[in-house]
Amino acid sequence: MTEPASRTDAMRTGDVKHMKWWGWGVEGVGFHHEDKPGFAPFVHRAVGLDLRAGERTGRPDFSQLKVPASRAPEEFLSVLIGIVGPGNAVVDDLSRVVHTYGKSLRDLVRLRAGEIARTPDVVVYPADEAQVQSVVDAAVEADAVIIPFGGGSNIAGSLEPHPDESRVVVALDLGRLSRVLEIDTDSGLARIQAGALGPDLEAQLNNRGWTMGHFPDSFTHSSLGGWVATRSSGMQSDKYGDIADIVKGLRVVRAGGVLVIRAVPSASTGPSVREMVVGSEGRLGVITEATVQVHRLPESRGIYAYFFKNFDHGLAAMQEIAASDVSPSVTRISDAHETGFSLATSKASKGIAKKAQAGLMAYLKRRGWNLDEICLSFIGFEGDTAHAKRQKSVVDRIVRKHHGIGVGKGPGALYDQKKFDTPYIRDFLLDHGTAGDVSETAGPWSKLRGIHAAVYDAADNAYEEIGRKGWTMCHMSHSYHSGACLYFTFAFVFGDDPLGEYDTVKRAIQQAFVDAGGTISHHHGVGLEHAPWLEEDISAQGVAVMSGLFEAADPGGNFNPRKIVV
Repeated sequence: MTEPASRTDAMRTGDVKHMKWWGWGVEGVGFHHEDKPGFAPFVHRAVGLDLRAGERTGRPDFSQLKVPASRAPEEFLSVLIGIVGPGNAVVDDLSRVVHTYGKSLRDLVRLRAGEIARTPDVVVYPADEAQVQSVVDAAVEADAVIIPFGGGSNIAGSLEPHPDESRVVVALDLGRLSRVLEIDTDSGLARIQAGALGPDLEAQLNNRGWTMGHFPDSFTHSSLGGWVATRSSGMQSDKYGDIADIVKGLRVVRAGGVLVIRAVPSASTGPSVREMVVGSEGRLGVITEATVQVHRLPESRGIYAYFFKNFDHGLAAMQEIAASDVSPSVTRISDAHETGFSLATSKASKGIAKKAQAGLMAYLKRRGWNLDEICLSFIGFEGDTAHAKRQKSVVDRIVRKHHGIGVGKGPGALYDQKKFDTPYIRDFLLDHGTAGDVSETAGPWSKLRGIHAAVYDAADNAYEEIGRKGWTMCHMSHSYHSGACLYFTFAFVFGDDPLGEYDTVKRAIQQAFVDAGGTISHHHGVGLEHAPWLEEDISAQGVAVMSGLFEAADPGGNFNPRKIVV
């Protein structure tokens, strides 16, 4: 049975909402530490930043930016306006700056410093796939560059035009293609336009009793097309799968026609073209629609918190859970450094909660636990009530076997409520002249402890090299039968050369990944940021195959050139 979208589910077709040009999220929303008494002391211990003494920078002044002029010829603009209509092909400075970068730390440092070497020359907002096709055909005919744009949350350099690009650059914003088109209720498949942002997409599905189950950190400001283009993973991928598992069918506009991947459960039709598109970062065309696996909203859903004596015990428990018959929606454990950070970002406990927290720590200490080594874990369960209860029972036994203890749903509910807020902390630190960024990898269970140690050593050596006091922390997430994702955060106060210092630390961490047996990125993509390590990850022949694919599929180099491989 197919259930078409009703007109009441149609999202806006007028103005497309964007994040603020100089930071994460929307105006008026930000991180504040005044109600978190442990945060300022923690930051001072970790990186030497005294929040009580330091001054916070104000909002950057857009009028002070030197924005390169648009290079789009009037004749070309007239063609685009004829396709998408007046007001949907724009060349104003703000629109072009918003579409220049993603939201990586490197992007924001450059924006705040006014370093904009190249912007798109025109931003277009097509209303449907037919308009996307016409824009693509016109751009290719004019030998222009096309950079697809979803929510703008990318942190791997996948969006920016190359600084020496001499051709006209078109930012093709999919924001008006934001509808759930239909749901095949028999198959649990939903056709969804690629420009739909996470909250809009889930709201439309939830209204009809369904969920996609895909919740990346960037969920509130990222799009379905962006998830597909970068091989995204969500916080509940243990149950629902990564985007490569979720997406079953695709429509991709290319010069002269649409690449169509039908939504079938499986197929033996040669090398998977679907897999080629997933993770292609716009180099094979413009994704306009995806058919994805969706699920009925669960009857029961809960995220529970656990403490482990140390990271080794926690990793062992996560590995056993992954090998068991249970399928939690979330299996996440923070190492001791990240656990300390998480506790420091909590609001002050009062009354019974304060006594309970103090009592728990006293109990752990009596058990002989070193409180500086304890690790906080969140494990989620979804499904009908009886199923979720059975799953939790099995997990609880595994946790106890590995010397962990459960502390209930309270911390898990708070994590669930605040899980998309972390990028605001990064912007807060940047306001205080401090880097706070992330790098993630994946590796086999047998190598995870080695990767974890290697990254800490590499980061510490990099901090020493730049002469800054640094902080590194990590959590394990996205479990698989054979291994898991390790997600690292690193921070230090900038010196005189912010991006040079950042590069030193970032390079050290990325190199540690490949040297220790991990991949260069688990779910953020390659873009420009991770491209230098691609050959070490997939081999020289792997790069040759990928380069051959891009060159054959796009001989003119019109689709987001020089991303992933040059």
